[in-house]
Amino acid sequence: MSKGVVLLADDDKAIRTVVTQALVRAGYEVLASSNASMLWQWVINGEGVLAITDVVMPDENAFDLIPRIKRIRPELPIIVMSAQNTFSTAMTAAESGVYEYLPKPFDLTELVSIVGQAIASAEKPAVEKEEEETDEDMPLIGRSAAMQEIYRGLARMTQNDLTVMIFGESGTGKELVARALHDFSSRKHNQFVPINMAAIPRELIESELFGHEKGSFTGADQRVEGRFAQAEGGTLFLDEIGDMPMETQTRLLRVLQEGEYTTVGGRKAIKTNVRIVAATNRDLSQLINQGLFREDLYYRLNVVPLRLPPLRNRVEDVPDLCRHFLHQAEVEGLPARSVSKEGLEFLKDWHWPGNVRELENLMQRVAALYNEDVIDVSVLKQELGVNQVSFPNQESVSGKSLSESLDMHLTRYFSDHKDGLPPNGLYDRVLREVEEPLIRQSLAATNGNQIKAADLLGLNRNTLRKKIRELDIDVIRVPRKN
Repeated sequence: MSKGVVLLADDDKAIRTVVTQALVRAGYEVLASSNASMLWQWVINGEGVLAITDVVMPDENAFDLIPRIKRIRPELPIIVMSAQNTFSTAMTAAESGVYEYLPKPFDLTELVSIVGQAIASAEKPAVEKEEEETDEDMPLIGRSAAMQEIYRGLARMTQNDLTVMIFGESGTGKELVARALHDFSSRKHNQFVPINMAAIPRELIESELFGHEKGSFTGADQRVEGRFAQAEGGTLFLDEIGDMPMETQTRLLRVLQEGEYTTVGGRKAIKTNVRIVAATNRDLSQLINQGLFREDLYYRLNVVPLRLPPLRNRVEDVPDLCRHFLHQAEVEGLPARSVSKEGLEFLKDWHWPGNVRELENLMQRVAALYNEDVIDVSVLKQELGVNQVSFPNQESVSGKSLSESLDMHLTRYFSDHKDGLPPNGLYDRVLREVEEPLIRQSLAATNGNQIKAADLLGLNRNTLRKKIRELDIDVIRVPRKN
């Protein structure tokens, strides 16, 4: 017995063939067409229990057709397929009210499963969604499979108010993703308020979050509202949540459980309507085992996890990111620049310890410092310090002394904090930031020879091997010039 008729529209004959075969094997009948006009005719004739359509077809864009389908058959589930795998496509699909968006290429087994789920849910009452304007300048860049999963997750999460936890290494764009969640949600007309737990003295965090009353502590000469009040009706982004003190974690847990809070020194409970998005680059399960993070708070925050891939795991996005950052630099008044084909291949092979942030900074530097319209691989190697790490009998690294390089690093570190005071624990934090690239560069300079790298660094060989394991450093042998 047939499970129902599925309508399929795609101008790619191969796609029509394989999708039809998969659906027929699963027990469905299929009406397949190469154009949107035939799909529309089937819809108005009352055919089908579900429609699958490509976005770009010869006669019409599916996103122009879908609103008409929704007007006459709002109960018909629609699945959109597209080779234009951008954040814009995913968001437009979500805003069009389709059941699912699948970037090409996709897994046929997943498609058949989604078809079954969509048909089963079609009996539920349709929920009307307010049509929203889209931002022409999409905030996220990348067409890799890893980013497609992020886009799909974001498209779903902008349609609800669930608490989201974003995991990812430093520089992967956690705040950018949090802003996208806010900007494409129903809360976009209210404030997006970020707060970095690691950048605020521990004794001031509760006041920053919840506000304080006049006279509640020394120096509190007036009532001050906190970030929760500023974000009312909008989104509060709690960055580096793993650095939140335990006592503050307890208060935050109450907010998530009860939907209310009190100011520091206050007694009246204040109701709050704020969406919480948290982020961390730390292993929270390890912090829980160490007694540094509440397990119950973790589960309250981790309702929907989003795991951002490091740049080294989506290097196919590097060319798009380079073009984007160079275009941004041009908009800001710098000369127009591009990267040569060989340069792009080199950048795709780079290990990117600083992730997307490192690539962005690199593109800004080369646009500002070099006169060449096309940036070649030699410039990129020079800026990334390839084969320029000093050996024991040399004093300089990339033309600068170690003390000068560290001084520049710390100057940038302090300038990143508006109040001029970085968070407590500066020694350990800077050490972590310097240690990994130093070991990577030393291994590159010694052609991956760990014994020579240990001698260069002045470390015990076993200590170096342990650090390589702890920091998850890939040892790559770099061909030497003759």
